[in-house]
Amino acid sequence: MFKKILIANRGEIALRVIRTCREMGIQTVAVYSTADSESLHVKFADEAVCIGKPASIDSYLNVPNIMAAVEITNADAVHPGYGFLAENAKFAQICNENKIKFIGPTAEMINKMGDKITAKETMIRAGVPVVPGGEGLLHSLDEAKGLAKEIGYPVILKATAGGGGKGMRVVWKESDMEHAYDTAKAEAAAAFKNDGIYMEKFVEEPRHIEIQVAGDQYGTICHLSERDCSIQRRHQKLVEESPSPFMTDELRYKMGEAAKKAAAAIGYESVGTIEFLVDKHRNFYFMEMNTRIQVEHCVTEEVINFDLIKEQIKIAMGEKVSGADYYPEMHAIECRINAEDPYNDFRPSPGKITNLHVPGGHGVRVDSHVYAGYTIPPYYDSMIGKLITVARTRDEAIDTMYRALSEYVIEGVKTTIPFHLQLMQNEDFRSGNFNTKFMESFVMKK
Repeated sequence: MFKKILIANRGEIALRVIRTCREMGIQTVAVYSTADSESLHVKFADEAVCIGKPASIDSYLNVPNIMAAVEITNADAVHPGYGFLAENAKFAQICNENKIKFIGPTAEMINKMGDKITAKETMIRAGVPVVPGGEGLLHSLDEAKGLAKEIGYPVILKATAGGGGKGMRVVWKESDMEHAYDTAKAEAAAAFKNDGIYMEKFVEEPRHIEIQVAGDQYGTICHLSERDCSIQRRHQKLVEESPSPFMTDELRYKMGEAAKKAAAAIGYESVGTIEFLVDKHRNFYFMEMNTRIQVEHCVTEEVINFDLIKEQIKIAMGEKVSGADYYPEMHAIECRINAEDPYNDFRPSPGKITNLHVPGGHGVRVDSHVYAGYTIPPYYDSMIGKLITVARTRDEAIDTMYRALSEYVIEGVKTTIPFHLQLMQNEDFRSGNFNTKFMESFVMKK
């Protein structure tokens, strides 16, 4: 049993980890930048250490300062949350070298899945379906044009070290290739300090469906069913749900088995997610593996009544996973409530929350770190919190979500609540008729 866990993150995920640790009888240490001194994760932790100025590079990405906080508080484990250092193999290795348990996979596992080319090659060897494409990095524009002709347009260029849509361009015809190639490489270099890009066939009308997995150090892997993350804007997820309205029992079984193969291929330890693209014919292809807890983990927790953070910690302590596969018993939907203006191209809206009323009632969960009087800083992502509803059917979960959104009052900043209210009444969404291109035609009503 860990005595004290330092959470190397901020906001709602840090608070989420603190809550589970408290239930397990484990002390917690919050770290924070000077911009986050009034955040709830700082107030709720047993101890808190300031690790730097507001910029992430000076605080939440500042490994020496985080390790100094570990040392002065005598923490024996670090939970990285998601984002920041959660998938940083070097940080995981530094923790290991200092005999501090990194609550997540090993550095080797992170490296194997962190580089998209290596991950794809690993999946091919494991017999997991992958999107048709090149065998490695592109080295020239001419090579890109030649491969695109061989695969057939449309194709997509992706950054090998990428994520969040950075360094990614869809190319519909050869005349667009040069501009797409140059901008993808430049964006990848700026975002990841690695301009390596590769090419895949662009899957049209795809669903983004991911499978939650858990593995232990004894070689046991199980899956905890799927989440549909197809409602997204510029590759950023807006809404997630489980089960997917597109899923069949046969497809769920096949994708679950493929996800376990993928995790087993690297001897995965901890919780993680295998992400797939699923075409309109229900063919599915490996996209990437996230070797961390995800924002949308709450959806899975609600439909199978399972604490994923607790599972992460137990695996890190050397406990075995059950080995049983889990399937949804309820239906859950999560709306990401962001400080953004949906009427103005989702422009970020940091600032002080002057008034706040959080919804409640049967089937409603809110994961958030904000309160009336709290100031949302401009330095990080714009997430205010996550609103999750759960019910026996999808229609009931949507109706509960609409009611909960109608109760949610956040004043002082613009939020995505108006968007979610309109989405819950959208006929295509309610009927399950959507894919990752849904937002390209969605228009906010005044």
